[in-house]
This record gives sequence, C-alpha cells and structure tokens, in this order.
Amino acid sequence: MSLLVVGLSHRSAPVSVLERASLNADAQLKLLQDTVAAEPAAEAAVLATCNRIELYADVDKFHAGVAELSTLLAQHSGVGLEELTPYLYVHYEDRAVHHLFSVACGLDSMVVGEGQILGQIKDSLARAQDLHSAGRLLNDLFQQALRVGKRAHHETGIDRAGQSLVTFGLEQLSAGADVQQWARGKKALVIGAGSMSSLAAATLARAGVAEIVVANRTFERAERLAQILSEGDDTDVLARAVPMDSVPGELTRADVAVSCTGATGLVLTADAVAAAVEGRTGAPAEAATVGVREADERRTAETPLPGAGTAVGADENCPLDLSSVPSGFSVMGEAAVAGMDAATLEQHGAWAAGGTAVDRPRETGRPGPEADAELIGALAATATRVGRIPERRRPEPVAEVPRPEPVLFLLDLAMPRDIDAAVHRLAGARLVDIESLADASADAPMAADVDMVRRIVADEVAAFGAAQRAAHITPTVVALRSMAADVVTGEIARLEGRLPGLDDKHRAEITQTVKRVVDKLLHAPTVRVKQLAAEPGGAGYADALRTLFDLDQETVASVSRAENSTTEKNRGPA
Repeated sequence: MSLLVVGLSHRSAPVSVLERASLNADAQLKLLQDTVAAEPAAEAAVLATCNRIELYADVDKFHAGVAELSTLLAQHSGVGLEELTPYLYVHYEDRAVHHLFSVACGLDSMVVGEGQILGQIKDSLARAQDLHSAGRLLNDLFQQALRVGKRAHHETGIDRAGQSLVTFGLEQLSAGADVQQWARGKKALVIGAGSMSSLAAATLARAGVAEIVVANRTFERAERLAQILSEGDDTDVLARAVPMDSVPGELTRADVAVSCTGATGLVLTADAVAAAVEGRTGAPAEAATVGVREADERRTAETPLPGAGTAVGADENCPLDLSSVPSGFSVMGEAAVAGMDAATLEQHGAWAAGGTAVDRPRETGRPGPEADAELIGALAATATRVGRIPERRRPEPVAEVPRPEPVLFLLDLAMPRDIDAAVHRLAGARLVDIESLADASADAPMAADVDMVRRIVADEVAAFGAAQRAAHITPTVVALRSMAADVVTGEIARLEGRLPGLDDKHRAEITQTVKRVVDKLLHAPTVRVKQLAAEPGGAGYADALRTLFDLDQETVASVSRAENSTTEKNRGPA
C-alpha cells in the first residue's frame, strides 16, 4: 500500500484561501482524470466539502507523488503553488488511513461529531467509481471509512458532541437563544436545492418556521424539495418553489435566508441585502460600527494625537528610523518602538532619558520624557527575553454606536461564499458564514465520547493496515498453490503413462493422496507467511516466497489483475 493524501482544510488554511481553492463538480472530475494520468498515481479520489479539499492517490513514489498532487491541486484550484503550499498537509500510508477514518467519524470536522461528512465521503467514492479512478485500494479504504464512521456514531455518543453545520449555524444566528423558540413562526428563504440546502430546509422545518421558500437555478429541483417539505410527516410547514430571479423580492419578505449553491460568484450582494432590510424597515441599512478598531481609526483620523504634525526631523539624533514611524504617534511612545530589537530599544531609551527631544505640546497629565524612558526601558527588558516586541499597542477602546437588532438573518454555507462579506457591516442584518463558523467552533467543547472514537479509529487503522498487508501477499500464495496443483497434475499424468492399466479407483486414491501431501506441506508455511505479512514491515515476505519457490512474476501479477477485476465488478459503497 502506498496511499498518499494531499489537502487543505479549515484547520490548515484560512477561509479566504479555502474559498479561492474550492472545486466545482467539473473541476473535481478533471482533477481526477489528470491525477490518474500522472505518472506516480495509479488510483485517485477527491474529497471536497465546504471546509476541506483533499486528493487521495495510490502512488509508487512518495516525493514524486507529493510534488505531482500538490501541483495538480494548485492547477485545478487556480491558486498558485507557492501560495498554496504553506497551507497543504500530507499524510502517507497508515497516517493517511488514520486521517480519513478520523474525518469519517467527524473528529476533523468544523463541528466535531457531525455526521454529514459520511454522505460526502460516499459521494466522493461514487464519483471516483464512475470515472474508474478508484481501484482496489481506494475502494477498500473509502468503504471501510464509511463503516468506521457508522460504527463510531452507533457505539459512542459522538453525536452529542456535534451537530450538523446547519444546526450549528442556526445556533450562531440565534445568538445563543433556543433555536426552536427563535425560529418559530419565521419565514425562511433557502437558496439552492443540493444536499446542504436540503438539510438546511429540513432543519428549519423541524425547528418550526412557518414558511419555506426554495429558490434554485433548476426550478424543477426547487419544486421537488418544496414538495418533500410539504409532505413531511413530522412538520406542517408551508413550502413553495420560486425561480432565482424572484430572490430579491422573497428576501424582503423573509426573516431567515440560507444559501448554499455551487455558484462561482456572489448570489446575494451587500446592496441586495441592504435593499431587503430597507424594504422591511423603511430605513436605509447603513454600515454599522462593528468594532473598537474601526471606531478608534475614525477617532484617530478626526483628532490628532500628541506629536501629530510635529516635524519628525526636529528629533535630532533620535536612533529610530523616523520614516517608518506612523503619522499621528509620538516617537517617545510605545507605538513608535513596537517591533524593534532590544539593542535599538536601549539606544532609544538612553536618548529619551537624555532629554534631547525637541519640546512639543503635551496634553495635561501626559507623562514627560522620564516616564517615556522608563516605559522604553521596560520594553527593552521584555525584548531581551523574547527577542522583539510583537506588535503595536492596541489603541484605547472607545464606546461603540449601539447596533440595532437584526431584522434579517443570513446563513451562508457555500464555498466559495454566496453572500457578500460586507453584509457583516450592515445594520439590521446578521450574517453567519463559514469563516465565522470556524471562529465559533474553535472554542466549542468536546464531548467525552471523542476519546472513545479516537480509540475506535486507532483499532480500525491497525486492522485495515493488517488486512491490506495480508492481501498484498495473497496473489503470491495463490500462485504458489497453483504451481503446486500443476506439479500434482503433471506427476499423476506421468504415473498414468508408466502404469496404463491403473483402474479409476486406484488412480483417484493416488491423486487424492498426493494432493493431501502437498496441501499439508504448504498449509503451515502459507498460513504463517500471511500472519507475518500482516504485521508492520511484513511486505518483504511476498518477495521471499517468490524467490524460495521460483515463482513467475507474471503469474503473480495475473492473479492480482484477476482479483482487481472481481473487485471492480462487485464494488459498491457500504
């Protein structure tokens, strides 16, 4: 087994990179085709979700495989290789198996324990099978991953640790309130009719929304989803379908909008959302003050800080590179010296203590040069310990303008994003997208059952590796037994030539006796060699067996091809 996976996910890359690197269905098919056409890869499968892009392959050379798979990911994602490389992770052989099994159990999901990933793995396998890019290794791997994921959800309480991404997103929209109470009676707009949109619609229906409007580029799919929702036994939601050009009008009526399409551009712009908010409230949806940093930047622009407007050239003999000092900050303060090494800080501290600075106006109560020197000395001591001061001091916070309660809640589950990120700044709207979900999930508590799932994964990885190693020697054992059968057949034929009068009864008895002798001689070695081959490092036993019995390599290869052909005919997701 030479399994290799190269990929990136929400754990290794910022959402902005994931968004640019996302692959639509056509790009995934082309990536698979180019991967199996590449020299190091014999099989390939792509697992692409809203928060991960992974390329699995059976390769004959590790370093060449990593280089080729990384290059292919960069080419098909449109992100340059140099930019993409820092965010890529690589797993090989048992580590690659461990990774996929962990993914299947929901341990590597943005929301730990979510089960939707199983459907995505199943789709990934089906896509590779349809394209005939999945051979024996990847078929076995992905089908076993599905079984491991189902076992983890069946035998543990991992489901309690996580939810679907949709449920988690609705919790973020409701700002901690009970989702069912928050959703009850609301009108929802669902844009898209794929698996994630369907899950969102079903979740909203169970949560108690009064109405769901489904919009999709293919109107028939929207109608089908609306019909399923209307006929559901566990809800009494009113559902209807509309064409995509009706979205602006429906957005004005909706309380909640969920979007998850395969569009490459924005589905909802900030202007469209602002118009919908204005249509509901009658007031323009202007950009709200969203943080201390923006408020402080405005205050800095309006009110110069001490030292602003003072010619930096007046600070004679100052050891600072004054051209790099931010406008509006005193060269005596902390902001000016952040990021400098200890030696420069000490020089600046001595210069400040010497009082050589040109006098400048100061606010009442602002410390003089002596206090600045003490501060700089303290900074220098810190820099001596840690090397450098990491960043400028954050400006003092100022009071924010209160943000009005939202009248429109938007959940964007698409990658790349469907809804303009500028909506975050609109008053009257609350947007939760993949990036904000990633931030929120970073602090989410883990269930105690996660440890049990990790043990299941470890056991299953060991069992899968042993099975693959044992399977690797099976063609050699089959070829050995085939050779032994040929020897028996040849010797019986030779015996008949020497004893032409041998009756059928005696001939059958002699034949059976010879076969039993051969079987007994081969039984213990072949059983033992399978056991040894299943252990780590046991791959060499197949070569030893071929050498000891002078087996023809082509015979062994033909057995392998026959087994792979049988696997291809009997394949199918678990």
